[in-house]
Amino acid sequence: MDYLKTVVPSQLMAERSANLVVINPGSTNVRMGFASQDVPFNVPHCIARHKSDAGKLSVRDQRLNCRAGSTHNAEREKAYDIIASLLKIPFLTEVSSSENQPLPPKMGRVDGLSSQQNKDDNKLNWTDLMDRSSKSSTSIESSDADEDPSQSTSDDGNRPNSKEIKYKEMIFGEDALRIPPSASYCLSRPIRRGHFNISQNYPLHQVLEDLRTIWNWMLIEKLHINPKDRNLYSVILVLGEIFDNREIKEMLSIVLGDLGFSTAVVHQEALAAAFGNGLSTTCVVNIGAQVTQVVCVEDGVALPHTALALPYGGDDISRCLLWVQHRHRTWPSFKTEPMKRPMDMLMLNKIKEAYSQIRSGSFDAVAHVHSYEHEKSVGQQKTRLSALSVPPMGLLYPRLLIPEEYPPPPRPWFQDCDDMLEDTWQTNDGVSGNGGLGAWDNYQMLPTRLKKFDNIGLVEAIVSSILSTGRVDLQRKLFCSIQLVGGVALTAGLAPVLEQRVLNTIPSNQPVERVVVLQSGRNPLFIPWKGGVILGVLDIGRDAWIHREDWIKNGVHVGSGRKYKDSYFLQSQIMCYYNA
Repeated sequence: MDYLKTVVPSQLMAERSANLVVINPGSTNVRMGFASQDVPFNVPHCIARHKSDAGKLSVRDQRLNCRAGSTHNAEREKAYDIIASLLKIPFLTEVSSSENQPLPPKMGRVDGLSSQQNKDDNKLNWTDLMDRSSKSSTSIESSDADEDPSQSTSDDGNRPNSKEIKYKEMIFGEDALRIPPSASYCLSRPIRRGHFNISQNYPLHQVLEDLRTIWNWMLIEKLHINPKDRNLYSVILVLGEIFDNREIKEMLSIVLGDLGFSTAVVHQEALAAAFGNGLSTTCVVNIGAQVTQVVCVEDGVALPHTALALPYGGDDISRCLLWVQHRHRTWPSFKTEPMKRPMDMLMLNKIKEAYSQIRSGSFDAVAHVHSYEHEKSVGQQKTRLSALSVPPMGLLYPRLLIPEEYPPPPRPWFQDCDDMLEDTWQTNDGVSGNGGLGAWDNYQMLPTRLKKFDNIGLVEAIVSSILSTGRVDLQRKLFCSIQLVGGVALTAGLAPVLEQRVLNTIPSNQPVERVVVLQSGRNPLFIPWKGGVILGVLDIGRDAWIHREDWIKNGVHVGSGRKYKDSYFLQSQIMCYYNA
C-alpha cells in the first residue's frame, strides 16, 4: 500500500499493463487491445464464411427481422409530430410531397459539419474476396498450425506454395460487411441486442465458435499474440449488465479454455465506465448500437436495483434516418435496404455520425448518398437531407424507433443447472445441483436481473433509475453526475436536451433543483474499455481473478466449496470468487 502512495501513475500503468488484454464485446463492435494502449481496436463483431454451394450473400439472422405494420407506422408518425412540435419544424402532413431533386434550387437552411460535407469519404468499396497471392495463407493458420490445427481460420487447402486463386474461407470485421450481395458467403453476428444471437438457424455451438474465431483473429492479426504465448497474458472482460450468467460463463470458457489465457476477470461495463472517467458516484447511461443501459454507481459499487435496459440504440437511429428521408422524399431513388445489405447499413451509419445532431428549428444538410444495388458500378448522388434532428430524438420518444423483432431464445438453452446465483450449487458433501430448477424460471425473484422496458424513453429511464435509490442526498449527486457513454453520446446537442428534459420530468415533490450531464474528456465510445484497464491495473490482490486450471476443472474456487457468484453483492465484479 505504501508503494501505491509513492509510485508515479505512469510507472504503475507500465508495470502492470504489459501482459493485460482488455476485451469489451458489444452487439455491433468488439473493442480489444493491450492495457498499455491509449485506444483499443474497434472492429465490427461479425464473421462471413464462404459457402460451398453457389448462392447469394445470406445473413444468418435475416429471418428474425420483421417489417413495421400499420399500427407501428401510425405510432411512429405520431411520435414524429410530437418531436416536430418541440423542435419547431413542419409536421409530416406539412412536408412537401414533391419528388426529390438532386439539389433543390432553394434551400431554407443548410447546416452540418462542413468538414464532413466537403469530403466524399462516405463511399465504400466492395471487399476483394479472392485469395490471390502465394502468401495468402494468413498468419492465423501459420500461428495455429503447430499448436492446434482445429483453430485454423483459413482453408486447409490454401498452402503457402499454392498459386491457385480461390475464395477467402473467412472474412472478418468491416470487410465482412462489404461483401457483394452476389457472393456465396454467410454473414453471422454472434451477439445481437445484448445477447447471444441464438435461433433455430444459429445454434449455440455455432455462436460460440464464431465468437472464438473472431476473437482469435483479432488476437493474432491486431494484437499479434500467438496462441502458444497466451499463457503469459491475462484478460479482462468488460461486459454489459444485460448479459445472462450462462452467456458470461461461456465467454469465460472461450478466453480461458479455447484462447488459452492464464487468468481472467469480469468487470461490469457501467462500473468500468465510471472508473474510465475518474468518477466514483455517477449515473451511467450507455447508449450502444442496439441496446441502451442505465445503471447508477455509488462509491465504486453498481446498484443492481437501478439497472434498466432499453432495446434501442444507434442502429435504430440510422434506420430512422432513412425512414425520415423517405417521408420527406429527399432520399434518391436508390434501393437502400439496410436490413438486407450490410453495405447500406454502413453507409447510413456514416451519414448519421456525420450529420445527425439535435437543435431547434429546421436542420438540413447536403450529403453524398451512394447506391450499392449494382456491384460493378456504385451510384452516387448529392442530395439534401432534411429533419436531421428528428432521428436522435427517438431516444426520448422510442415509438419513433422500430427495432427488429427477435423471438425469444429457445427455453431449453436457459436451463442452467449450474446457476451462478445459487448459493447451494455445491453442498458440503460435494453433490451439485439446484433442485432441477431452470435458472430462467427463477430470475424474476432475483434482484440482479435488469429491468427491461420497450416503450419508455431515455429521460424516463434516467429519472426512474436515480429515484429508485431512495435517498435524497444520493439522488442529488446522481442528477448532477449523469455520464453518457457509447457512440451515440457523440451526438451534438444531446446532453443539453437531456439536462432540460430530465429536470422537467423529475416529480415536483423531489428536492432536486439541478441536472448536469458531464462532459467526457475521452471518446465516450472507449470509456468502458479504458475503465477496464484502470480496474485491472489497480487490482493488486487479484482475489477475483479466475485461473485457467480452476475454471476448466470445475469452475469453482479450490477449497472454497462455492461457485463463482454474481457481482452485484460483491461490489466491483460481475463474477468473482466467493470466499466462504
